[in-house]
Amino acid sequence: MPTWLLFLGPTLIWASTWHVILYQLGTVPVLNSVAWRFGLAALLLALLSRQQGQSLKLPRSAHGLLLASGIAQYSGNYWAVYESERYIPSGLVAVLFALVVFGNAIGAFWAFGQKSSRGFLLTSLGGVLGVALVFWPEIAASGARPGAAYGLAVGLGAVCAACVGNVLTLTLTRRGLPLLPILAWSMGYGALFLLGLSLASGVGLSFDFRWPYVLSWLYLSVFGSVVAFTLYFKLAQRQGAARASLMGVIIPVIALGVSALFEGWQATPLALAGMALCVGSVWMAQRPAKTSA
Repeated sequence: MPTWLLFLGPTLIWASTWHVILYQLGTVPVLNSVAWRFGLAALLLALLSRQQGQSLKLPRSAHGLLLASGIAQYSGNYWAVYESERYIPSGLVAVLFALVVFGNAIGAFWAFGQKSSRGFLLTSLGGVLGVALVFWPEIAASGARPGAAYGLAVGLGAVCAACVGNVLTLTLTRRGLPLLPILAWSMGYGALFLLGLSLASGVGLSFDFRWPYVLSWLYLSVFGSVVAFTLYFKLAQRQGAARASLMGVIIPVIALGVSALFEGWQATPLALAGMALCVGSVWMAQRPAKTSA
C-alpha cells in the first residue's frame, strides 16, 4: 500500500470521527461507549486475523505489554479525552494532541534509537502553532472556565497515554508479532478494562439501540478503530512514530471542514491562516531528508 494512502486514510477517518462522536454523547456513559467501540473492533480484528491466516495465539510473555497497551491507548487515552473536554474546549484538546508528534519522537528515540531531525521538529512545531491559531478564540477564553487546569492536566495525560500506547505496540511488532492480532488483543483488553471500571464505579452497562447511536458505534468501531489504527501503525512501522503522528496536525483542519458542512462552522481569517500553516508545515515535514554524499 502506498505511503500516502497510509497517511491519508487514517487522517480522513479520524477527522470525520470528531463529528460522528457527537451521536455517542448524552444517552450512554462515556465509559460504556468507548468500551462498546473497542470491544466490537477487537472482535472484528480477531476475525480478520483468522481470515488472513494469522494466529491469535501470541506468546504469554507478550500479554503484559498487550494489557498495558490496551489500558493506555484504548482506555486511558480515550477516557481522558472525553473527560478533558468537560472542562476545556475541544480546540485546546486538538492543540494538545498535535503535540503527540513530539511525544512520539521522544518515545521512538528512547525505545528504538530513532532520531528526528531538527528541521522535522521545527516544521512540526509550525504545525502545532497553526492548530493553535485555528482555535485561538476558544483557547483564549478557556482560562475563565472552572476546572480548566484540571482539564488541561487530563488532556496532557491523554497525550502521554497515546504516546505510551504507540511505543508499546511498535515494540511488539519489532519482536516479529503480527499487527492485527496485537491490535485485537490490545483493544480487547482496553474494552474489558473499561467495562470492569464501569461496573466497579457504579456506572453500570447501558446501550442505546436508536439508529443514530448504533450507526455511529458501527462507524467508530469499523472505520475509526479497525481501519484507522491498522493503517496508522503500518505507517508508523514504515516511517516511524513521529512522522506518522503528523496526521494529528492536519486532522483538525479537515474536521473543521466537516463541521462547516454539517454544523455551520464559519472560518475566520485567523483560522484560515492557521489552516494554511498546518498544511504547509506538514508538507515541509514530510519531505525526504537530504542524504549526505
